[in-house]
Amino acid sequence: MPQFCRHNRLVQNCPICSREQSVQPRPLLTSSAPRTAEPRRSRATGPRRESPARRGTRDPAVTVRRLRDAVDDGFRCPLVPGLKSSREAHRLAEELAFAQTRLWRLGQAPPGLYAEVADPERELEERLWLAVLIALLAPLEGEEDPFATIRAVRVPWASGRAGDLQGARSGPRGAQDPALARRALEAYRAWAARAGSQAAALRGEPSWTPERRFARTYERLALPGFRRDVRFELLSSLGALGVCEMVPAALQLGGSDQATLGAKRALGIGDTMLLERRSAQLAAASGLELAALDLGFYNWERGERATVGLGGGAEPDEGALAAVHAALGL
Repeated sequence: MPQFCRHNRLVQNCPICSREQSVQPRPLLTSSAPRTAEPRRSRATGPRRESPARRGTRDPAVTVRRLRDAVDDGFRCPLVPGLKSSREAHRLAEELAFAQTRLWRLGQAPPGLYAEVADPERELEERLWLAVLIALLAPLEGEEDPFATIRAVRVPWASGRAGDLQGARSGPRGAQDPALARRALEAYRAWAARAGSQAAALRGEPSWTPERRFARTYERLALPGFRRDVRFELLSSLGALGVCEMVPAALQLGGSDQATLGAKRALGIGDTMLLERRSAQLAAASGLELAALDLGFYNWERGERATVGLGGGAEPDEGALAAVHAALGL
């Protein structure tokens, strides 16, 4: 008759009680089926499909990212714990310094259509509308006139229309789908109409600090087609151009945009809260405005500089570059 131990097992199955009572443990059961060296047959009855990789083609739904060729040369810096290569650190320093230089240019001598946005003599609603077009479509790169597309599709705010974006070209950070860009402009017009005007919608309450105004307006601009980078670029440029008192207290990182991916790789963390904290520490130690890290991380992760309106000959300010180099120990 089978006996159970204090562990609610058969005595011969319990490794403790079988040893205490000198009972031979029960051997493990194995399958009685004979082994065979023949390979298993696939259950699929149809012809074997060759993978796209074997055919030399790639599935359009698959995204391929190039591997970084930077070599670990012993570089270490607590401000950018994700970097192990001085080459990558030098490149990041250049992009951060360039992004800071662009913010200075917007505040002192804005190029192209940015000058119209900053002109206080022009009608405010038209200036704000132009700023939205620039942020959504983004200036072109490698063109004599980076704002050519924006000039071509621009319609006055007073017209009540979004404009014809069919065939419109966008810059690297702009909306690449004209239909989606048009829906975004229509959604923005409806959003501003609910507030009474663009100025009322973007500026919010008069009692807000510049930091709170940026954060609250960023949240409110969560409209169709307004990705993170579009919203951040719009609000940071309005602040740099002196149109609205807006200063970001956080980069609003999150999602899979290039700036967020670059921040995760450079700062060596994926947690959003820690990303924001380390970004603020990097900006403070480098003497940069926090807003500069947005374009800096974007260009560094992309591997190709987008000047966003400054033109191909623009270079980072030497003083800003030296400050970043000193902070990173380069």
